[in-house]
Amino acid sequence: MKNIVSVSLGDTHNNFDFQTRFMGQPMRVRRLGTNGSTSKAVAVLRQWEQQADVLGLGVARDSYSVAGKRYVDPDSVALKSAVTRVPVTTGARLQDILQEWAVRHVQTTLPQFFSNARILFWSGKEQYRLALCLAEYTQNLQFADPVVQHGLPRLLHGVHELELFTKGVDWIPHWVPVVLPGLATNNKPVKQWAHAVLQGALRESTVLVAMPHEVDALKACDLAGKVVVSCGVNETRAKAWGALGVHTIVDAAPAMKSHVLSPATLDAMLIAATGRHGHDLQDDDYLGMLAQEGLEPRILYPNGETRMNRFAFVIHPLSQEYFKKVKPIEILSSVSPPLLMDTLEKAMAYAPPFVYSKVTGIRSPTGAQAEGWLISVGGTPKEIMAHSPEFTYRRLLAAAELARGLGAQIMGLGAFTKVVGDAGVTVAKLAPLPITTGNSYSASGALWAAHDAMRRLGLVRAPGKGKKAAFKAMVVGATGAIGSVCARLLATTAQEVYLVSPEPAKLLALKESILQETPDAQVFLGARADTHIADMDMIVTATSGAGKKVLDICKVKPGCVITDVARPLDLPPDEVAKRPDVLVVESGEIQLPGDVEMKNIGLSKNVVYACLAETIVLALEGRFENFTVGRNIEWERVREIYRLGLKHGMQLAEVSGVNGVFSDADIARVRKLALAARKKVKHGTH
Repeated sequence: MKNIVSVSLGDTHNNFDFQTRFMGQPMRVRRLGTNGSTSKAVAVLRQWEQQADVLGLGVARDSYSVAGKRYVDPDSVALKSAVTRVPVTTGARLQDILQEWAVRHVQTTLPQFFSNARILFWSGKEQYRLALCLAEYTQNLQFADPVVQHGLPRLLHGVHELELFTKGVDWIPHWVPVVLPGLATNNKPVKQWAHAVLQGALRESTVLVAMPHEVDALKACDLAGKVVVSCGVNETRAKAWGALGVHTIVDAAPAMKSHVLSPATLDAMLIAATGRHGHDLQDDDYLGMLAQEGLEPRILYPNGETRMNRFAFVIHPLSQEYFKKVKPIEILSSVSPPLLMDTLEKAMAYAPPFVYSKVTGIRSPTGAQAEGWLISVGGTPKEIMAHSPEFTYRRLLAAAELARGLGAQIMGLGAFTKVVGDAGVTVAKLAPLPITTGNSYSASGALWAAHDAMRRLGLVRAPGKGKKAAFKAMVVGATGAIGSVCARLLATTAQEVYLVSPEPAKLLALKESILQETPDAQVFLGARADTHIADMDMIVTATSGAGKKVLDICKVKPGCVITDVARPLDLPPDEVAKRPDVLVVESGEIQLPGDVEMKNIGLSKNVVYACLAETIVLALEGRFENFTVGRNIEWERVREIYRLGLKHGMQLAEVSGVNGVFSDADIARVRKLALAARKKVKHGTH
């Protein structure tokens, strides 16, 4: 029986002793901790080299390579030199293989898990190969080597800086102004500064790459919500980290007989099984061992299986009123003449994008979680339309770059940013992360809200079995991105559908397409809404008119449900007030699952516009792709995002209008007024 002894600088309470068959040979495997004592480790090594066939040494790797240059750790080499009778290994080479495999295994098992993640390495020099691997999935790599090794208040950004640092460029004076590098670790202000830098990096990162003993020294404020990539995490440790808020552990070390085998232990077992010295082992030997023994990395969920995905969403001010809510502009606006506010509106269109709010607390019934950022660009609809599409493209691409740096995995476009130019196509091609306009869910949400409002009003007769509902519907702006899909949806449910647009050729093509999909649909076309407006039970306005009058509400049928999809609204409050017997819904609002925290966007808590909800649904699902871009929305996409929304707990929010949420009493009041108005019309008194 082969006798394997692994000596670690770790705690003795993690010791184990078991027997197994490994690569066809019987083995006894022991793990002996020394509680951080190097002298005790030397003593244990010398004691057991008389009895062991191979010794594993669980310390820092004896050597590592960065950018083709090999570096040696003198302390580890000194410990290894204490053994002269039998082979001894730190498992450094196997650790590189296991850790890279662990990352690629996770990225395959949980698609795009590390995509654009913000990753902090405790020691990039010792994890260089892993850094190169993760750099394939994200540019957001930071390395704490200057802080951890020298107490310098400086992080390394990207693999190139790590390579320069490792070669000695870390001593460039401008990195640590005033204080000489050699004095940094003994200078209290610099140490405090360095500690603050590291704390900030920990807070902002989503993934921490560190060895177990390095993670053990951290607190809940450092680890809450983190993914930890490590090597050699036993059950006790996983529970302790879970209590500190770690929600996912990617452990490169496999387990055997319920014991976690460090790379040093596993490498020692392989050396014993093959009879070769460590430097004689080839990659094929490692591959054969892992395949034969069925060993693989582990994904641990200390607090239950979950995944945190990240999104960004672009917003912009809909009017000058927005600027009055931003300090210190609000003070200035209260005493400023209109001309100054006009000037400010023009100037803000050139402002760089900034984070308006972080969004947290989104939790799907599936267990998936999402967090994100609302990124504001400064142009109002008036200013956006006053500039060329390229002007807005540049600002959206700047917002996408900001989102990438924050760690977002997908970005949505809101309000007018999704209708400019080619409706997101150019931005999707050039942005560093996937883009969606949210128009698929906006179309779905529009009809969802309209259907609910009609049901609550109770003025339309319910359809018979297998028949369409006995109501007439109109879509104003039918050839637009959202309007065309609303038209397709209504054609499947309404008895008659009227499509209105100033683009006759597009209307004809849309009708032809609808009849191919729904041959029994009754579709009528018009260039103006007023022609048939008095007969409509439902009207969907989906224009990009930026405040232009698109219909005369005074001609609308009493009890009609108008679903206003446009932003800014096609029907402002003063227009809506003219018809208290008509229900005007600001469509598309979706209630998010969880306890959502974010700044006010003009809606109730947990309620967002459908375009934002689409971005969040895709994040929860892990679908990081260009989902809805361009002006031609795919019918299948509309149905798919609706289905995914239900899966992740999305609900139609309370139906709301220009004055807020409609209560049951509000609905009843509209119904009463509508019935009275219809009665007057019937008797010729109106």
